[in-house]
Amino acid sequence: MSSAGHVSGRGIFNNLSLLLGGKTVAAIVSLVYILIVTRALGPSGFGVLVLVHGWTVTVGGIIAFSGWHGIVRYGAQALEAGDRSRLVRLARFTTLVELGCGLTAILFAAGFAGFAAPRLGIPDNLVWLTRIYALAIFANMLTTPVGILQLAGRFDRLALHPALSPSVRLVAVLIVWFGGGGIEGFLYAWLVSAISEGAFMWWLAWPVFREMRGGEPLLGPASARGENPGLVRFLATANADLTLRDIAPKAVPLIVGAILGPAATGIYSLAVRAAVILQQPAVQLAQASYPVIAKLLAAGELARARSLSWKTSFTTLAVAVPLVLLLAFFSRQILEIMGGKAFGSGAFVFILLMIGRAGMLAAVPLSSLLLAMGRTTASILVNIGINLFTLPLLVWLLSTDGLSGAGWYGAVTGIGSFVVLAMLLSLGNRRARVLQPEAEIAAAIDPTGNQDG
Repeated sequence: MSSAGHVSGRGIFNNLSLLLGGKTVAAIVSLVYILIVTRALGPSGFGVLVLVHGWTVTVGGIIAFSGWHGIVRYGAQALEAGDRSRLVRLARFTTLVELGCGLTAILFAAGFAGFAAPRLGIPDNLVWLTRIYALAIFANMLTTPVGILQLAGRFDRLALHPALSPSVRLVAVLIVWFGGGGIEGFLYAWLVSAISEGAFMWWLAWPVFREMRGGEPLLGPASARGENPGLVRFLATANADLTLRDIAPKAVPLIVGAILGPAATGIYSLAVRAAVILQQPAVQLAQASYPVIAKLLAAGELARARSLSWKTSFTTLAVAVPLVLLLAFFSRQILEIMGGKAFGSGAFVFILLMIGRAGMLAAVPLSSLLLAMGRTTASILVNIGINLFTLPLLVWLLSTDGLSGAGWYGAVTGIGSFVVLAMLLSLGNRRARVLQPEAEIAAAIDPTGNQDG
């Protein structure tokens, strides 16, 4: 039996527990520096900081490239075949592509900062710093080490990463605070921690990759396309899926700032920070579940992968709903503790965002199943419909209902993601029943991706 035969739901939740351990530390550290910054800057100043950061991460999210899905999917196949050289060539390929796209994103964010700043409510005197802040894209432009650690099952090392960058940010924030610095100083603190985030991930993955590659040289050919059929198409569609999934959450603060101003952006962003109680588990669940599902599919265990995805989805939903109900009773108190009295008006927005995050949390395992099966086109279409085409709805809601409109938008898109993905996979399961088992498995793991739809 292949190693994938021993993979089970316990594997996903073991991985998740390790990742959430690191996130728990990160959440505590983040709470401390948010308490400092929100009180030092108030809603308007904090909103400006969020808008500068938001412009950069939005551009980075659209242009920068993520290769970790490809490392996990095709790397699992390479390890299953015992071909280490193929894995190394794959890692070289994704790293080079990530570097090229990341540098392009940095140049774009810096070059168009002067155009974007006045339209987002960023003061003229901070345009130059907005250009410099484009370097923060480095935090997310190198994801190959994430895939390496997932492929190796080193979730213990992945669990360390979430706490490192917030710790650097806390130290930098304390230095600025005690030094009497203002928004410029806090932006530099954010920038330093963002750059360190990317560097830390490579530091954590390097010894693992050195062991995985065996005697294979670090430098050499990066021609991974021929031996990984469908690689470019898979990476392009997987990245499009990730971009479309993330574009709305990243763009919402910018739209709020453009319509309602920096103060509303500050209040909304703190509510989002509070809702991170469920948002971060969703991100970590994606990292924990995808490699497990990918290994099951690489071993031909399609039915087991489907069952595991549904079980994980409903289990997380059962945990999330009571938590949302509990936190709703203390929504105003939570925001006022985090930011002060001026932020208490975002309580209703916080409740709505929590509802949306619960739906998103349940949708993650279903989305991971689609990606692992190579059905990236279907996942992209869902994200286009839920995240991209609904942005005009956000504009209308903000215009008619003020800041509460952003909360309603978060609730609708989160729940909508789960409902649509559940319907899509249910229809796929019914259609699969008429197929021969052998044909069904072949269609699921076909690396050419011809079964997309």
